[in-house]
Amino acid sequence: MKFRPLHDRVVVKRVEEDTKTKGGIIIPETAQEKPMQGEIIAVGPGARDESGKIVALDVKAGDRVLFGKWSGTEVKIDGTEYLIMKESDIMGIVA
Repeated sequence: MKFRPLHDRVVVKRVEEDTKTKGGIIIPETAQEKPMQGEIIAVGPGARDESGKIVALDVKAGDRVLFGKWSGTEVKIDGTEYLIMKESDIMGIVA
C-alpha cells in the first residue's frame, strides 16, 4: 500500500465476522452489520502537544482494535476498502 496517514490518524482494515450465529443460523448479507473490529495497517507519526513535540500513538501496525460503529472515513485504495480514523476513535486493542 502506498498511503501514509498524517498526524494521529490510522488506517484500519475491517475484520470479517462469522456469518453464522452460535446456534448455527446463517445470517444473510443484507441483515449483517459492518464489523466494529479491525486490524491496523498503518499509523501516522503522532499528534503534537502544546509545546510542539510529537506524541507517539499507542497503537501500531498489526494491532487488532475495536472502534465505534460510525467511526472513520471509508476509502478504497488499490481495490481494497479501508477506514481512516483518528486514534481517539479507537476504543481499545483486542489481545
